[in-house]
Amino acid sequence: MDPDSFSIDVAGRGQTTALVYRAKDPMGATFLLAHGAGAGQTHPFMADISRRLAAAGVDVITFNFLYTERGKKMPDRVDDLEACWRAAIASVRARGGPTPARLFCGGKSMGGRIVSQVAASNAFPGAGLVFLGYPLHPAGKPKVRRDEHLPAIDVPMLFVQGTRDSLGTAEELSKVASKLPRAAVVPIEGADHSFAVLKRSGGLTQEEATQRVVAAVASFIRAGLSTKRAK
Repeated sequence: MDPDSFSIDVAGRGQTTALVYRAKDPMGATFLLAHGAGAGQTHPFMADISRRLAAAGVDVITFNFLYTERGKKMPDRVDDLEACWRAAIASVRARGGPTPARLFCGGKSMGGRIVSQVAASNAFPGAGLVFLGYPLHPAGKPKVRRDEHLPAIDVPMLFVQGTRDSLGTAEELSKVASKLPRAAVVPIEGADHSFAVLKRSGGLTQEEATQRVVAAVASFIRAGLSTKRAK
C-alpha cells in the first residue's frame, strides 16, 4: 500500500511533503524520520525501513528537507534544516498526532544529527531519539567531532551504527554513549554508513543486517512506551 501524504509549512521558508506509513497493528507510537544528506524520503532505504517498522507496529512519518523537495543536491544551511525539523514536529502534532510520550524522532545520518541539535537546544516534545548511522565525524577526520551537544539532550537515545561506518564506527559511538546517561548503541556487524554489508564477509547477510536495524528501533520504541505507561 502506498503511503498517504500531507504538506508541511516551514514558516517563511517554503513547504515540503511528508509521507505516512500506517502500522497494520499499531503499538501506539509515531516515529518521525528524516533522510540523510544525499537522498530524500523516497530513497529505497528510507521507504524499506519505514514499511518494515510499520509492519512491526510503528506508525512512521517521513519528510523531505526543503532542498530535497526543491530538487537540489546541496543541503540547506543548518538553521533552515533545524527549522524544517521543528516544523515537521509541529505539523505532526497539530494534525492530532501523538502526545510527547508517544512521539519518537530520528534520522539517517544528517537527518539524525539535525534533530539531535534541535533536541539539545530546546525542550524536546518527544519520548526518544533514534540515530541510524550517526555522523560522528567526516570520513577520514576522526578529530572533527559532532557530539559536543549530545550531553544536553534529556531523552533516551538509540544509536544504530555499522561496525564499518567511515563516519563513526559502532565502537566509536559506544565510547560516546558511555558518557551519556540515557544512550545505547546497537552495532550492526560488518555494515557501513549505508548499512550495506560485504557479500563475501561470512557475517550477516544484507537481509539479516536490515532486520537487525528494524528490530533495534522497534524494540527501543516499544520499551519507551512501556516506561511511560509504568510511570
